[in-house]
Amino acid sequence: MKSILERIEKQILADGGKRSRSRFAVMETFFRAKTHVNLDELTSVVRNKFPGIGAATVYRTLKLLARMGYAKELDFGDGSRRYESNLVSHHDHLVCTTCGKVTEFKDSEIEKLQDLVTRRHGFKPEAHRLEIFGRCRLCAASETGGGGK
Repeated sequence: MKSILERIEKQILADGGKRSRSRFAVMETFFRAKTHVNLDELTSVVRNKFPGIGAATVYRTLKLLARMGYAKELDFGDGSRRYESNLVSHHDHLVCTTCGKVTEFKDSEIEKLQDLVTRRHGFKPEAHRLEIFGRCRLCAASETGGGGK
């Protein structure tokens, strides 16, 4: 973790930025979160440990990490932008429109099909993401009154 944070900080300095303890604390907290966090959630966790750090610093740090390619900005349709580390391996998302639960999944068959489609169209992909919206097993079961499978 420390080497990643130091690498990011060196890149910021090389781009003309300044060293910042607050930014470093936000980055460390973000990468340790290991989940999809929104600004309010991350600010709350950061402020528990570092009370002097405000939401503006958290916001600017998340935007900087996204611009540098270390974070992904996600929109799961709940009115809140979420952020996820870009240091984890590629995966896709199932998003429950009832309870908001986000389930990560990997499927090699889907990846193969996406590669086939891009080749067939002579398209050179730079990035992609797949988000499937619907109801999770528990929400679907509670709406029908039955047990989930």
